[in-house]
Amino acid sequence: MSNENDDATQLGSIGRHMSKPQQPGNPQARPAFQAPSLPTHPQEQDGDEEGTVLSTHNATPSRPTRPTVPTAQPMQAQPTQSNPTQQPLPQSQSAPVMATRQFPQTTVPSVKPAQPAMASSMMSAPQADITEFHELFAQLVGNVSQVVVGKEQPIRQCATAMIVGGHILLEDNPGTGKTQLARGLANSIDMSFKRIQFTPDLLPSDVVGVTYYDQKNGEFEYREGPIFASIVLADEINRASPKTQSALLEVMEEQKVTVDGETHAVPQPFLVIATQNPIEQLGTYKLPEAQMDRFLIKTTIGYPSHDVSVNILKQVNVTDRASTVHAVLTGNDVLRMRAISETVRLDDAIIEYIVRLVEATRHNERIQVGSSMRGALALTRCARVWAASSNRGYVVPDDVKQLAVAVLAHRITLTAEATFAGSTPEQMIEQILNEVPSPTVGAAA
Repeated sequence: MSNENDDATQLGSIGRHMSKPQQPGNPQARPAFQAPSLPTHPQEQDGDEEGTVLSTHNATPSRPTRPTVPTAQPMQAQPTQSNPTQQPLPQSQSAPVMATRQFPQTTVPSVKPAQPAMASSMMSAPQADITEFHELFAQLVGNVSQVVVGKEQPIRQCATAMIVGGHILLEDNPGTGKTQLARGLANSIDMSFKRIQFTPDLLPSDVVGVTYYDQKNGEFEYREGPIFASIVLADEINRASPKTQSALLEVMEEQKVTVDGETHAVPQPFLVIATQNPIEQLGTYKLPEAQMDRFLIKTTIGYPSHDVSVNILKQVNVTDRASTVHAVLTGNDVLRMRAISETVRLDDAIIEYIVRLVEATRHNERIQVGSSMRGALALTRCARVWAASSNRGYVVPDDVKQLAVAVLAHRITLTAEATFAGSTPEQMIEQILNEVPSPTVGAAA
């Protein structure tokens, strides 16, 4: 026995534990090192060479003191070396502190590989509120589709803007149903609706209201203008003077009107639907960039298809299709849908993708003025509503792509060379969508 103990002492002096297990019936083995009572570390085994290398990687080696630790009972090798994320403990700490930090959690859960953030959320089923949002959105779109037949895409875009709380600019040729779409959307919601026909002689007080002196009561009173409604139709907005157009800047951005130093809030939810014709220049005033940026979405309707045109002619006796629909939602339903859309999951990769799209509009040589930060916020909010309308509680890159042109195209200004070459803002946004790589669904980051 003395020879075996001497051999064990010699083996310990070279920095390795004795591979031969300690005799359990020998109480004389290493009595001097019973005081620390260090817990058994799975990586301090004789055969765990990879664990020793991993634990000492990039650390200052201080192995000469370790042979003095009593040899533990033989244990089965644990696959702890397969976890490269485990950080080595600082060598400056004493052994009891190491035991306090390391061993209260004797069973360390295995760290799973990092999954893409979008994949984890897409595996879950739609929640009850998302399903409710999808059903209400479908009812709204189906009701408005009875007014403007065969144009589901622009109807969905307008409904998205209304739920977000933004404003809509309908720009298309005469006779395509711009006013019918605006009135059909207004009649589908049980909220107040007013229409303003913009003319060259329209004054700002005709829009926001005026303060007048009431001789009967002997005091000044404020008379609200037609802007005080939940849904306001600004028909042919580009026919009014810039002075009148600027009267909408405050209410479109801040949801309130200031007249004679007094601020008045408009009803909620609040939405401005403006229409204009792009081909007429006589007697019109181009909307300033500041007002264009306040529109959440700019979209077109386009001409109907052949089959839809035939069906419309078969119903030629219906002169006002917008008056045939009834309200399917209330103002509280719209506010609730807005609150539900704010819970839709937005992955960091989607946020990065939206920022790259907006930054690409600022660094393009054929774009003179790129999109503002308001455009990035608008695209983010619309993408969440678009995802919830598809019965999903998370945003995918296709949601951003389907809305990028309608949200960003009217916020950029092309250079003179690009305009003379025949390029349009819509074409430039489509080109940017093809150039900027989109995140891949289910791929590792």
